[in-house]
Amino acid sequence: MEELRERVNKLLGKLNIEEKKRKARELEKEAADPSFWKDRHIAAEKMKELANLQKEITEIEELQELIASGQDEKAQKLLEKLEVLLYFSGPYDEGGAILSIHSGQGGVEAMDWAQMLYRMYARFFERKGWSFEVIEETPGEEAGVKSVAITVDGKRSYGYLKGEAGVHRLVRQSPFNADKLRQTSFALVEVLPQIAEGSETAIKEDDLEWEFYRASSKGGQNVQKVSSAVRLRHKPSGIVVTAQSERYQGQNREYALRVLRAKLWLRQEEERKIEEQKLRGEYKTPGWGNQIRSYVLHPYHMVKDLRTGFETSNTEAVLDGDLDGFIEAELRGIGLP
Repeated sequence: MEELRERVNKLLGKLNIEEKKRKARELEKEAADPSFWKDRHIAAEKMKELANLQKEITEIEELQELIASGQDEKAQKLLEKLEVLLYFSGPYDEGGAILSIHSGQGGVEAMDWAQMLYRMYARFFERKGWSFEVIEETPGEEAGVKSVAITVDGKRSYGYLKGEAGVHRLVRQSPFNADKLRQTSFALVEVLPQIAEGSETAIKEDDLEWEFYRASSKGGQNVQKVSSAVRLRHKPSGIVVTAQSERYQGQNREYALRVLRAKLWLRQEEERKIEEQKLRGEYKTPGWGNQIRSYVLHPYHMVKDLRTGFETSNTEAVLDGDLDGFIEAELRGIGLP
């Protein structure tokens, strides 16, 4: 039990409840101002932040009470839940994410698999209460999607999702083959942070090359009649970003810049990590050579994370968005800051 109390004290020191209370008081004071709701979007985000702070404060205080009253079993469960918060130490872990899915080898099978992954993550976002929006989608010729990019807005959504980056492998009986042969398909998941304009990732206007064209995705007659879709090329890096989900060109420009900022930051991070690996060993970038999870639907049912060893035979639940076990195992595998 002494070990339990040491873990609790360590957690309380790192979570800094007094700072959370101070921030909550500030937000409550802002919300009381009659002008608070003039910008409803900003006000809604601040109210969401306040609700998250209040929830964390309540749970921390409950943990203190459980320890003080000797309810060690209940304290242990709550402690494990709160300890996950310690893993969000990255510069953008607290904010939103941009998640992209790309179909790989396997033709129509892989495009269908990419669509299944999109559905899985959409259900996960809904479970978390996060809002999300498709900003780019390339449909498959027969079924599924070739690629889809989604902005995700929710507390710590980037921190939770960044470990999902890598190759996801599906093994199943083919629904597109009359003989129902066993088929293996691959899809790549990319996860980027949402980085605000004016961050350290500066972008010069002279380095940008814009192209405007008519959107090919669904969106009504207006989308088809005007050149609302954008393709953005960053000349120094060669990075190309497209956005076409919105009806208006200005919104798609904003999305494209948001994705470019994130991609440039990620490239800088990967370069930094590669340098660090000169002392620590091999560094694997989350690309096509890095398989992270296997989903087997035939001849048996099993989803297994190849990094942590976490697995479950309840494939239906996983594909319906039950990812918490996999994500928390990955977070804990990284180690405390």
